[in-house]
Parts: sequence; C-alpha cells; structure tokens
Amino acid sequence: MGHGAAVAPRRGRGQREATELAGAPAEVAPLPGAGLAVVGAAPPRVVRAPAAVCYARRMQVALQLIFQNYRGALSDAEHFAVERRIAELTEPLGFDKVFVVEHHFFDYAACPDNAQFLSWLAARTERIGLGTGAFILPWNDPLRVAEKIVLLDHLSNGRAVLGLGRGLARGEYAGFGVDMAESRDRFDEAARLVLEATDRGWMEGSGTYYPQPRTDIRPRPLRGFRDRLYAIGMSPDSVEQAARLGARLAIFSQIPWETWAATSLATYRRVWGETQAGTPPGPLTSDLMLCAPTDAEAADAARVHMAEYYLSVLDHYELTGAHFRGTRGYEMYAQASEVLSAIGKEDQAQMYLQVQSYGSPATILEKLRARRAAIGDFELAVIARYGSLPIERVEASLRLFAAEVLPELHRW
Repeated sequence: MGHGAAVAPRRGRGQREATELAGAPAEVAPLPGAGLAVVGAAPPRVVRAPAAVCYARRMQVALQLIFQNYRGALSDAEHFAVERRIAELTEPLGFDKVFVVEHHFFDYAACPDNAQFLSWLAARTERIGLGTGAFILPWNDPLRVAEKIVLLDHLSNGRAVLGLGRGLARGEYAGFGVDMAESRDRFDEAARLVLEATDRGWMEGSGTYYPQPRTDIRPRPLRGFRDRLYAIGMSPDSVEQAARLGARLAIFSQIPWETWAATSLATYRRVWGETQAGTPPGPLTSDLMLCAPTDAEAADAARVHMAEYYLSVLDHYELTGAHFRGTRGYEMYAQASEVLSAIGKEDQAQMYLQVQSYGSPATILEKLRARRAAIGDFELAVIARYGSLPIERVEASLRLFAAEVLPELHRW
C-alpha cells in the first residue's frame, strides 16, 4: 500500500463465496474522515469481511507455516524468503486459511511475532483467514496480544483468526525467564483477559500474573473472536481448557485416530457439553503433508523428511527428558517420556508417519476419509515444509494437493 490516497479493497470472487458460505452479507461502508479529495477518484470504501468466516459450512483447509530451518541449512534471510514464498501460494491455490506458529531462538522453528508476519500477508491477500497458530500466552503480555489481534483484524478487513497455546519447550521458557510450572495458570488467566477484552473493547483484571487496570483496546475491536477461536490441546488439561473457553480444539496429528477419538476428543466433547451451549465444533488436525504423483515417490520422501521432523521434535522439546517430572501442568509428558524412552527413535518415527498425510492424491483422500469416519467432521491444516525437504518438492507437493485433493475436501 502506498502513501497518499486511500485505495479501496477489492471484493473478489473468493470473498463473495466466503460471505455466502457464512450466510452473512458483507457490509460496505464509506470511510469517515476521508482526507484530501482525488480528482476523478471514486469515494473510498471499506469492505468488512463476513462474520463467522471460520465456521463456514464446507470443510475448511489451511496451510500451517512452522518456520523450520532444519539444522540451520539456510541463512535467516534465505529462510524467511522461502516462508514468504510459500505463504503467498495459499490464496491462489485455494486454501481457506493460513496459520503461523510462534517460536523463538532456535532453528527448530523461529517466528517470534506471528501477528506481524500475518499483517504482511494481509496486505498481499484478499480472502484467506489469517490465524495465529498460536499466540503462546505465557510468553506474552495479554494486553499486547489483544492489541495485536485486533489490529490484524482491522488491517485484514476482519479476516483475523485467534489461536491460543501454552508452549512446551524448556529452552523457550528459559529465554523469557518464565517458570514452566506457572504455564497452566498463566494461560488460563491470560486467555480470559484476551477474550473479554476483544469482546468489550477494554481489559481489566486483578489476577496473580497479569493485574491490569481498566485500559481501552485501540483500535477498538471490529467484533469478538469467539466464533473464530482455536486452542491447542495436546495434554489432557489443555483439552479441557479448550472446551471451557469455547474454542475449537486444535492438535498436531500424533497417535492413531481411533485412540485419539476415544480419549482426548471424547474429553473435549464431554467438557464442552458441561460448559457450553450447542454442539462442539469439529477439531482442527494439523498434519505433515507430502503429495506426489505416486505412493512410492511420496513414501520414499516421507520416510526421510517426516522422520527428520519428528526427531527434531523429540530434540527440541526434550520429550524423553526427566524435567517434566514434578513440573505442574506437564504430568502427561512425564508419563509419555517414560514410554518414549523404551521405544527406539526410528520406531517412534515410523509410528508417527502413519497418521500424517502423504501419498498420491487418491491415497491422501482415502486416509482423510478414514479419519473422518473415526472422529467425525474436522478441519485440516497441512504442513508442507519441514525437515530438509527441498523447496521445489514443497511447492510441487502443494500444487498437486491443491489441484487434486483440495477441491474434493471442499465438497465434504
């Protein structure tokens, strides 16, 4: 966007479709206080994106950007250039949303300000939802989180999607000087403050960690985020808290779907029924994805690059370490570390591969149909860049997925 005269956002075909799916007409309003007139120019107009764009009727499919620079193979400048290149593919390829992680300090994943990255992407897109995947609340001031998501909503004409998480990496907690044992209480207190502030336009709280005198949020929220709210739930208490917040449960695919449905998903639905009105939304499942013309080609690449990613997860989060024992809120990880320690890493990686989305387009669709049969309706986020997978393979995989898998998913 240049300086000077205001430029009216275009309401393209994709935005009209999103409006129709959400069942709400887009509101077009004149821009107040328009400043200097431009001879021959049409009056400036603001397009407000439709409400409830996240919970449209058709299946929603997102691209998840994780910002992994595997083993530091690229300079930071090269790394971010690649991530920008991938991000700009999401809208023309037909994805519904993009989610961007928050991670700090390490090559495992480094995007210290996902709202800032999404603001850049907002200026280069018109239709897609722009999701924080997620704000890690114990590492952030909740007042700043509320300001950032509201500003992103304004800059994108209402396309911001709010995702919240608690964080797991000891190294990242240490960098911020935050005690991991406080993470559960910090998350719960901050989440309430953020949601209330974005509902009503001001924040006030007297909690233990974030005492806050009444302070206005400016710019004021266009609307609240409760109908476009996601919370990561990888541990039992985080699953329950997602339901209590009224958030869509978001997970990274790790265990067989029948097992997950009988445990975490059943808990989420039970707690939702105890604390919320209506039917719980289907979960968001985030997968590593590799789409290739043949199953053999995809499997050969997945066995290398998905395994690389899984092993980097074990290392970054120290999942076989003893530090989870006695750390409040991470009891499940202490139990998991004992199990993982008894299984060889290579065997773990192969088990992990079984729940990821790789294969020919037909095979990926078959896997996703089986998932739907096990867990019901769900949203999907695909991670296309991970490990040392070359950018050319990343882009080819995305384009094939978008051409032959995505249209079918949008009919579900």
